[in-house]
Amino acid sequence: MKLKIAVLPGDGIGPEISRVGVEVMKAVAERFGHEFTFDYGLAGAAAIRATGNPFPEETLKLCKDSDAVLFSAVGDPEYDNNPEAKVRPEQGLLAMRKQLGLFANIRPIQTFPALIDKSPLKAEIVGDADFVCVRELTGGMYFGEKYESDDKAYDTNFYTRPEIERILKVGFELASRRKKHLTVVDKANVLASSRLWRKIAKEMESKWPEVTTDYMFVDNAAMKMLQDPCFFDVMVTENTFGDILTDEASVISGSMGLLPSSSIGESTPVFEPIHGSWPQAAGLDIANPLAQILSVAMLLEHFGLEEEGKTVRKAVDASIAEGVVTPDLGKDGKSEYGTQAVGKWISDQISSHAI
Repeated sequence: MKLKIAVLPGDGIGPEISRVGVEVMKAVAERFGHEFTFDYGLAGAAAIRATGNPFPEETLKLCKDSDAVLFSAVGDPEYDNNPEAKVRPEQGLLAMRKQLGLFANIRPIQTFPALIDKSPLKAEIVGDADFVCVRELTGGMYFGEKYESDDKAYDTNFYTRPEIERILKVGFELASRRKKHLTVVDKANVLASSRLWRKIAKEMESKWPEVTTDYMFVDNAAMKMLQDPCFFDVMVTENTFGDILTDEASVISGSMGLLPSSSIGESTPVFEPIHGSWPQAAGLDIANPLAQILSVAMLLEHFGLEEEGKTVRKAVDASIAEGVVTPDLGKDGKSEYGTQAVGKWISDQISSHAI
């Protein structure tokens, strides 16, 4: 298979983990006889400094002309610490999602047997956790009408029926391919937008009779996720709730550095780790690249390359089992392996047919 990949390293640790992701894809291409080409674009603070725009037109064109985007992270203290900044790196991420029509963010949550002790939750609670969060990505408060002054500010949580129907469809279809259980998360007891979500979800239930559908207020869902994460199979929710819940869910695995995601919709799909840019660690070769590598696995599986994706996952599992991990996953926060060494070990496992 031939695939053209747009690579957006972004900021902070982004370029380091991006390099690893590309090397893993090259190892897969070599082993399975594929042809993957890589073209690079600017996003985030790096793009602001170069062009004044966190998601310039050149990057948008590159993404649209590619089969997939391998994205890393954006964010920089220069902008985080300046409340007066008119342009911010994160605006580039939002612009990418909006301009590519990426309305569905899919975040799998799973545990790794060798890392159960890394979770702050008891092993008997998280041991068998395996669910997927489906987050609406281009609506809600992040994109609704806004106002801000010294004395008043508001963000509008705006949704339309077509926006809700298309994201619920993703949730129902995903649940039908898994354990056939969908949980719709909202705040319908308080918010009008949530009541519309629930109304439409109930209307759509009959189209997927094989799927058991239940409904949960977001505060209850947050509690249930930590008390009994094995309850969930597929969870679908709106943008703001999904952002918060998926970050909370990262403690189940024990590290945000283990969780990949995909964003799909009307145009080129994007595959990225859920963690941020961790600028304090930039250049130190300590960033965990596993979420980026698992994002590569999701990319491959998106194009039907199931064996290739499985091979990448096996290589990641092997690295964890063998203790070939970065300091955040090492014993007592220590490890002899850096970002690039972990990536090379995994790439070598794939190239050498060791797994």
